[in-house]
Amino acid sequence: MKFILDNIFLIGIALISGGALLFPALQKRGAKVSQLQATQLMNQGKTLVLDVRDAEEFAAGHLPNAKNIPLAELDKRLKEIEKSKNNAVITVCARGVRSASAAALLTKAGFGQVTSLEGGVDAWKTQGLPTVK
Repeated sequence: MKFILDNIFLIGIALISGGALLFPALQKRGAKVSQLQATQLMNQGKTLVLDVRDAEEFAAGHLPNAKNIPLAELDKRLKEIEKSKNNAVITVCARGVRSASAAALLTKAGFGQVTSLEGGVDAWKTQGLPTVK
């Protein structure tokens, strides 16, 4: 008991840092697909690849046949992709953070098969997969 009282500050820091490490793992981030799984879905056809990066990022290089709607505009522009509501949708961003938010928004809007590309375009390029400018 004396040890705990003497080191309460260090114990508190250890508990807080441990919680901070576990927090991302406990968050529900939605379904993700690997680059291989995304490629397979794209090859099957009728898959919408939705790039939610800004127009400048999109112009620098994007996945083949991707449609660009920035995340900030997505809720206002849902009608543009309404026809893909029953098809597979893969959301894409630079590293996979914005695309997870977009996937959650699309799921709430009634899209059935929404996934996010794990690692985003950066991971896609790292694997040597093709991009279009």
